[in-house]
Amino acid sequence: MTERLLQQIAAHHELVALDVGEMSTLKANGMTFLVRAYHAKGLGHVSVMRAKGFFGLMKMDTLIINPTERDLPLYSYDRIFAAGNDTLIVELYDTTLETFDQGVMQAIAGEYADLAERDPGEHWYDTIKLSASISKKAKKKQTRRADALTLAHFDAYITAKVPKVSDPSVKNEKTLTYVNGLLTQGGPSTDVFKKVLGEEKTRELFHRVLFGV
Repeated sequence: MTERLLQQIAAHHELVALDVGEMSTLKANGMTFLVRAYHAKGLGHVSVMRAKGFFGLMKMDTLIINPTERDLPLYSYDRIFAAGNDTLIVELYDTTLETFDQGVMQAIAGEYADLAERDPGEHWYDTIKLSASISKKAKKKQTRRADALTLAHFDAYITAKVPKVSDPSVKNEKTLTYVNGLLTQGGPSTDVFKKVLGEEKTRELFHRVLFGV
């Protein structure tokens, strides 16, 4: 799915691959992570992380967009395949300078009410997480349905009519506050990487590679 999302980005913004160095392959908790990053011209920073582990029984895909050039919310896509379950998590964080109209994305999400809701729990960043975010736990037989939701929801995001970023420094500061919050207050993947890479390398991974702040 991450490749299809990259194709959707590339249809609107030229993608330029960035050198992520030693961060291109990481190992943690029995999982191997392959990491890539891009500059999407006219959009911002894009990163992709694909992971496999436990003899192929678990697969995880992540795609993050830090829209430094268009005034969109921060976008985070996670997909986890394990034990016959297909978990879809799309989180949008309010790093915009102006109000973002979530109406289209909310309407699309509402069309997939047949996919079971997943309880995301309570987190420190809930105050900036937008209501157009998605949290679903489907079965393997529903994967095509979850794919359709992902693609339609993402298309509404990438084609949204928003202005160019008027003040890049303020926009970056908003994103940096969220990213530093992950590093100091924690998150599922943050804690895993900290144990394996240590705090300094994890900070480099998040700042330079995953979010480009």
